[in-house]
Amino acid sequence: MNALIDSPAWATAKPRVSVLTPFLRDDPSILLADLDAESAPLNGAVELVLLDDGTGDEELTARLTNQIRGLGLPVRLISLSANVGRAEGRNQLAAAARGQFLLFLDSDMRPDGPSFLRDWLALADDQTPAVAFGGFSLKQASDAPRFAVHRAVAARSECVPAVERRLAPEKYVYTSNLLVRRDVFEAEAFDGGFTGWGWEDVEWAIRVSRRFPILHIDNPATHMGLDTVEALAGKYEQAAPNFARMAERHPDVVATYPSFRAARGLKRIPGLLRLKGLLRAAACTGWLPVKLRAFLLRLYRTALYAEAV
Repeated sequence: MNALIDSPAWATAKPRVSVLTPFLRDDPSILLADLDAESAPLNGAVELVLLDDGTGDEELTARLTNQIRGLGLPVRLISLSANVGRAEGRNQLAAAARGQFLLFLDSDMRPDGPSFLRDWLALADDQTPAVAFGGFSLKQASDAPRFAVHRAVAARSECVPAVERRLAPEKYVYTSNLLVRRDVFEAEAFDGGFTGWGWEDVEWAIRVSRRFPILHIDNPATHMGLDTVEALAGKYEQAAPNFARMAERHPDVVATYPSFRAARGLKRIPGLLRLKGLLRAAACTGWLPVKLRAFLLRLYRTALYAEAV
């Protein structure tokens, strides 16, 4: 049975921006505290809707309930009894939101500036963009050695300034820090057929970009959820079928992506299955240089895509 918990400010607020945060087995309490630091000047113009996607952790729910009841922001926590997945979870969050604008913000993100929500609200009020992505960084992320490879991969391909993201607007869209006008989301929701991890946001952006402009700005948040090589490789394995689904639905766009062209080239190499295993093992070898391990991990991801497309 699903459950709802509201903060004291929820009932009377008239939000223009709804921050939508799904989580599964993560604790979003630090993000809640960071966002609530801006609550006073916002005066109910920004609300936060959390979706616990089937964690089933009564202790976590109790802690969040106590925290939410003391917050100045209007907050609603929706706890699902069963997992519905990343795409459908975000669709449910959008349905629960009251604002004209939806700000998708992952639970492992941390705003990089003290006026993060105010800047998003000002953009929504002044420009009413269809879609805007604020970017993300590694500014506050852990520099522990076990995360060094993920840090190198993310710094190269994901932590990209707005001026560069504008060259391929639909490619650099992630649901980690993404503002969407309600009518745009009602016209183009996430495809619930994407399961596991990866690519549902880029596929959505491809569809949206055919009908609406995508704005890129610099209002970044830090991606705190760095993974070990083994965990990141596991996510890449989940992402391969999603990459194939996206390529099948949008062959004209995906054909321009270097990752797709590299996958098609790698597909012609004999013994791909054995090569794939060697690449994964080498990327997990701790004594190799970080840059080399990051390269081998990207090549492993390409080999997974080569099998899928």
